[in-house]
Amino acid sequence: MFEYMGSRKAYWFYQVGGWSVYFLSDLANNLQFLTFNFDQFDQVIGSMVVNVAAGIAMTHIFRIIFKRYNWVKLPIAQLVLRCLGVVGLITFVLAAINIPIDSDFINTEKMNWAIRDISYIINYVKPVIIWVLVYVFYAYAAERRNADIERVKLEASMKETEAKVLRAQMNPHFVFNALNSIRALITEDPKKASSGITQLSNLLRSSLISNRRKTVSLKEELKTIEDYLSLEKIRYEDRLQTKFDIANDTLKIQVPPMMLQTLVENAIKHGVQKALRWGFVEIRTFIEDNHLAIIIRNTGTLGDNSNSKTSTGFGLENTKRRLHLIYGNQYKFNIFQEDKLTVKAEIWLPLEQHTIE
Repeated sequence: MFEYMGSRKAYWFYQVGGWSVYFLSDLANNLQFLTFNFDQFDQVIGSMVVNVAAGIAMTHIFRIIFKRYNWVKLPIAQLVLRCLGVVGLITFVLAAINIPIDSDFINTEKMNWAIRDISYIINYVKPVIIWVLVYVFYAYAAERRNADIERVKLEASMKETEAKVLRAQMNPHFVFNALNSIRALITEDPKKASSGITQLSNLLRSSLISNRRKTVSLKEELKTIEDYLSLEKIRYEDRLQTKFDIANDTLKIQVPPMMLQTLVENAIKHGVQKALRWGFVEIRTFIEDNHLAIIIRNTGTLGDNSNSKTSTGFGLENTKRRLHLIYGNQYKFNIFQEDKLTVKAEIWLPLEQHTIE
């Protein structure tokens, strides 16, 4: 009966224990009506064993039918009618078994047969109704729980699939920009171009790994940023100034892979690339109020990099969606114009779920 509550052992424990307790209590309540002597004690015990076995057998058959034909999926009206039919049938069988057996122990000579039969039916219908109600209740509870588990699994699978798609959508933009940087150096400075190929190899390796992982340590992500900026410095030389201010206690914290690379790429494309003389990218991290704070400042104007029709604007939207998939509403992501020449991006990520121990 209670397979939904736990193991098969629990089911049989409640079956045997429940029916035994009921018929023992029924025997105790009817001692005043019994006319047997101690020579018939074995018969009384045998009668109780028969009742326990009959109760277990018939309710177990009901459980088999209930599961095999998936009654839990039936409309309420149909389920109620079927359960009432089962209750009536089991009650009738128990009464039919006990009336002839009890005639040896209970004086029924002065009892009207109709009253006798009704009293037996009333006596046995109560435990049967309770059994059926409890079983149906737990069957419905288990069905709802299983449905909730399947729904959560499906949502998690959909979120993971969406996150992988979003990561895959960002990678082509990053590769395209990196290849452009190397191409510009092939004829001018082969040595620097060779160095750029090494940097690109590291970046591609990080990109491939990121597609198989939901998060990476901030240290790994910063290494990717350093490779990317080193590659861009080959192209921009002194026009690109970088600064890192990284708190040591943030390096092991987990972050979405390639997230910062997207923001830094945005800073280069809409900041340094358009600067008349030089531009800068500054990355700072620290922990505050149980959150990892990542601050990115760069040369540029917000009007240039907020256009959702550009590839970078699309990348920013993807970044927000990825953060939402991982952190729900527990993160903050703001990008705004700090002053006339500087754009500032702030990311606040909760620490509880994504810190490496």
